[in-house]
Amino acid sequence: MIATIPKKSAKRNSGRTRARNRRLLQLRRRRILRRIENRPVPERDEPMMTASNIHYELAQRVQGLSAGGIGAMLLLARRTGLIRDIDSSVHVLKRHLPYHESDHVLNIAFNILAGGRRIEHIELRRNDEVYLNALGAQRVPDPTTEGDFCRRFRESDVMDLMDCFNRTRKRVWAEQPGEFFDEAIVDFDRSLKWSHYGSQD
Repeated sequence: MIATIPKKSAKRNSGRTRARNRRLLQLRRRRILRRIENRPVPERDEPMMTASNIHYELAQRVQGLSAGGIGAMLLLARRTGLIRDIDSSVHVLKRHLPYHESDHVLNIAFNILAGGRRIEHIELRRNDEVYLNALGAQRVPDPTTEGDFCRRFRESDVMDLMDCFNRTRKRVWAEQPGEFFDEAIVDFDRSLKWSHYGSQD
């Protein structure tokens, strides 16, 4: 269907869609700000949460995901070349049956982004059909497999992975406009401790 639309029309429609989405998001933002505004109200006779007629239905076509931005993060990792760098620079696995090094690294990272606090929480992700669909994955490594992957790392492998992150970071920074570098803001946490070794001067 999209392929049959002339390029000019597709571009115009894309611009209209973005404008419509911006208006919709602004409308929703204004609506929620009005809703949560802290303004004087009369005393209530009952608690705020009053819903009672609640029904749950399983939709066949529409699916929901709490970690809705996980697909965007995958696209970001691919767009910046991080996935390519990890697979070409980090060689921990002898064979890819079926996972690559990038699958393992991103699986751990996405678990954290999706609210996981421990490696065991990956089990929740891998049993979530919508999550797997959002990543376009048949399945993701289980916690035991991830633990085995992490144990294979030597110091040189850690350094290789860090180099991948640093190269990707440089590429992202290189795409920033010149004025982006006019000012730098550094946030310091008061819990940071600085140690000075060597001279006592």
